[in-house]
Amino acid sequence: MTTRTMDTAQELAAFLRSRREGLDPGRLGLPSRRRARRTPGLRREEVAELAGVSTDYVVRLEQGRGLRPSAEVLAALARALRLDASERDYLFDLAGRRRPGTTGAPAAGAAPSLARLVDDLSPLPAMLLNHRYDMLAWNPEMARLLPDFEAVPPSRRNAMWLCLLHPAMRGFYADREQALRDGIAHLRAAWAAHPQDRELSRLIAEFVTQDEDFARLWSEREVSVNGRGRKLLRHPVAGAITVDFEVLLPLQDPGLRILIYRAADEESHASLDRLCAR
Repeated sequence: MTTRTMDTAQELAAFLRSRREGLDPGRLGLPSRRRARRTPGLRREEVAELAGVSTDYVVRLEQGRGLRPSAEVLAALARALRLDASERDYLFDLAGRRRPGTTGAPAAGAAPSLARLVDDLSPLPAMLLNHRYDMLAWNPEMARLLPDFEAVPPSRRNAMWLCLLHPAMRGFYADREQALRDGIAHLRAAWAAHPQDRELSRLIAEFVTQDEDFARLWSEREVSVNGRGRKLLRHPVAGAITVDFEVLLPLQDPGLRILIYRAADEESHASLDRLCAR
């Protein structure tokens, strides 16, 4: 991968192939064929039939010939390939057909009011991120929760970079594989929503070349935006802390997001209190 902006036609082709090959014909109720399947998943003609388009059109899409499918065709392909909401948005973004108003412009920095809001959320650990996972603002509790955060140069204060390449955070997430999988699925969605963002492309290229786990998971083309969940953290001082997280998107700055952690149980609450009181 280079630092050039993404080739949306080629990524659209690869994404369609990956989703077609990941489907089980039997589970879709398709009739068995006498000819043995040489490749996994559905055949192109089966996808074409389900979507109501020609097989040649599916072939040309999967060859990345720069076609511009209509919103109606994209919706039909999404149904045929059983895409979920995040995957469907990704498909529309790649084709340049995202619904108006659903993608914010890249944010240059933190709006002062949002930075103040993050600070006001204390004692809950909170931070403000852009679509690249750059950390634009954080409160003291979040700074104490992230291991050795103050030693990280400002240019490296990116949540994915910390997870991947900051030695102090190597074991921070008990389920590092899932944390990476979730973060990469979000970055892929952001990559399609902002295809001209050279800084995002540069970041992804750096991660692919410097971390084998990132390269492996990036190649799987998972795409989702997870706004709520639970994580088990292993802090080097406070020990195990289980947090519930919530992601909020400001209406006027949809390219930004506020991440808030809350202790999931009494023991974690006590651990967070001790850590943040230091």
